[in-house]
Amino acid sequence: MSNIVGETYLSSNWTFFSKFVFPTLWISGFGLGTIQLWLGNFHGAVNSLPPPELKLVFSAVWIIGSAFILVVSASLKRVRFNGQLLVSNYFREIRVPLNAVIDVKQNRWMNWRPITIYLREPTEFGDRVAFIPRQRFRIQFWRTDPIVGELKQLAGMPRGGAGTE
Repeated sequence: MSNIVGETYLSSNWTFFSKFVFPTLWISGFGLGTIQLWLGNFHGAVNSLPPPELKLVFSAVWIIGSAFILVVSASLKRVRFNGQLLVSNYFREIRVPLNAVIDVKQNRWMNWRPITIYLREPTEFGDRVAFIPRQRFRIQFWRTDPIVGELKQLAGMPRGGAGTE
């Protein structure tokens, strides 16, 4: 029997922060620091400028880090359940019937452990929905979140398997 009943938020309250606030703060903050480094506004202990290699390293980290954060955060959605999945990007909400779900997996390698719902047909948001699950205090952090099995059960899939990416 599933624990998902009635109108239930599946995604974390931190989704908005992870999707909009953190990327804005990190990209602008790290970028501002990198630009200041290039302008020579940072000096060492004896008033020396940082080595040119440091400027290149910071620039590369800023570009690669920003790209990674944008790709990951842009894909995050807010997900609710009320007999079907209600998926929102905070500007638009769509309904996804459970029979459209073909798989559910969790990425346990990222610290906020996103869950991805794979869909039979593409929607306005694509053929998958990624969300940050509501956080539960768990000592066994290596285990898949129970919501993965519950979503699989509701979609008529077997609950077995690792369910991870």
